[in-house]
Amino acid sequence: ICPSEELYSFSDLESNMKELSEEMRDGLENLALVLQLYLKEEIQDFSQLPPGSNILEFFAKVTCNSFAISNGEMQDVGVGLYPSMSLLNHSCDPNCVIIFEGKRLLLRSIKEIQIGEELTISYIDQMMSTADRQSQLKHQYCFECNCHRCQMRDKDADMLAGDKEVSREIKDSIPEMDELQAQQKWEQILAACQSFINNKKRLPDKNIYQTKMLDYAMDACITLGLWEEALLYGSRTLEPYSLYYSGFHPLRAVQLMKVGKLQYHQRKVPEALETLKQAFSIMKVTHGRDHSIMEDLVKLLGDVEVNMKTL
Repeated sequence: ICPSEELYSFSDLESNMKELSEEMRDGLENLALVLQLYLKEEIQDFSQLPPGSNILEFFAKVTCNSFAISNGEMQDVGVGLYPSMSLLNHSCDPNCVIIFEGKRLLLRSIKEIQIGEELTISYIDQMMSTADRQSQLKHQYCFECNCHRCQMRDKDADMLAGDKEVSREIKDSIPEMDELQAQQKWEQILAACQSFINNKKRLPDKNIYQTKMLDYAMDACITLGLWEEALLYGSRTLEPYSLYYSGFHPLRAVQLMKVGKLQYHQRKVPEALETLKQAFSIMKVTHGRDHSIMEDLVKLLGDVEVNMKTL
């Protein structure tokens, strides 16, 4: 086994400079300029500075090839470059997933792979409509996806079910919700979510923007210690997660584990046992038995099974 950079180095990475949109290029040029100005303050010998175009190319390479480093609950905590993993192509229906253990990247197969079959990962969240997936892939990675899911507009009818105006309103609110979450304004998040979730023109839970609101509401309730409400919202996400993260998917496994914990906390022991068993069956594939979150799940399952015997 050799380090990733010995197989494929930073200099080998594609920057897609010629394919960048004008908006993306302008943004990266501004970043390159800011960094160059900062470096001039820190470095006395200007000859040590790389030309501005090189800095721009570096930013472009990072944009196209970086991986979001996530914690055990699949929440983004940083960004890293893993050069050899950048050789993996995208699929909206991949046969592998990327998992992290600390800063260590793990490539896990989630389907039976034939000899000679290409290994693929999804560069983006799979719970997105075809139009949004294609837009993000074009914007960040400079290519158009023509896979069978995109051609068939797979699951779009379910993802966008319900009133179109309400759906668009909730979608437009997501950047603001992300900002509130970053600021840890949980009461405001919960109030906003409830206004959408309890709307007279309420969207079905399988609408991906409604699912997103249920997720925000669950996380807010957990932080605020509103356990009963957190379980109510979390339970409503399980069917959409099963639909859009079907098969073996780490996000579904983590969601099942979160809901199982809430069920156990509310003394719904039989329900918790069933939910956590589902999480285990997925996580042993997506994470492997040696992953730290898998160890936490096994311990939790053991506690629940002991409590089951006392009922």
